[in-house]
Amino acid sequence: MTPYREPPLPLNEILARLNALADPRNVEGQQRFGIRAAGQLGVSMPQVRALAKGRQRSHALALELWATNIHEARILASLVDEPQALTREQMEAWAADFDSWDVCDQVCLNLFGAHPLAAEMALAWPHRPEEFVRRAGFVLMAVQAVHRKDLPDAAFEPYFPLMLQYATDERNFVRKAVNWALRQIGKRNPALRERAVATARQMLDINSSSARWIARDALRELEKPPR
Repeated sequence: MTPYREPPLPLNEILARLNALADPRNVEGQQRFGIRAAGQLGVSMPQVRALAKGRQRSHALALELWATNIHEARILASLVDEPQALTREQMEAWAADFDSWDVCDQVCLNLFGAHPLAAEMALAWPHRPEEFVRRAGFVLMAVQAVHRKDLPDAAFEPYFPLMLQYATDERNFVRKAVNWALRQIGKRNPALRERAVATARQMLDINSSSARWIARDALRELEKPPR
């Protein structure tokens, strides 16, 4: 039997609760971790998640939350949206709005990663110049590697050339996402581990400090002896 869920909170109540939870000290802490986004309130992730826990999803509410341009409201939007209502247009529009790594990652983890278009976006977005759109492409690769147990190894093969192509991007949040994707795909099974290790070794030969960092960090994990 489907568990009962409370109706979603109305937008005005959510915003009132978020503002009541606002903490400038947390904003300072977030900024030390590279989160510098519009409308930051300093509300913690457990507090944001509590506003969605046990409540029905609502696509309309998600769109309203996103339109507020409030950092935490946009993360909450990814938790309350209805995946079946998600469209290509919305994915593109939200990705274009990404202005911090945590909103990018939360939206990909909570909403985009399980969508049928996730693989298509993972192939398309790395070619985009915007830092967090490019990051989103590689985050989607990592999310699929962890959560899509149904995907065959062949589904991940097109991602390796993209990792090689964009390993030279010196922007920190891009190179970390490339590294994340490479490690997570490599940890799926021995065959993909071998493919990921080979890709990392190719990166070592690229004249780029970013590519070498991605490769060395990934190899430290992927070449550990099995326990």
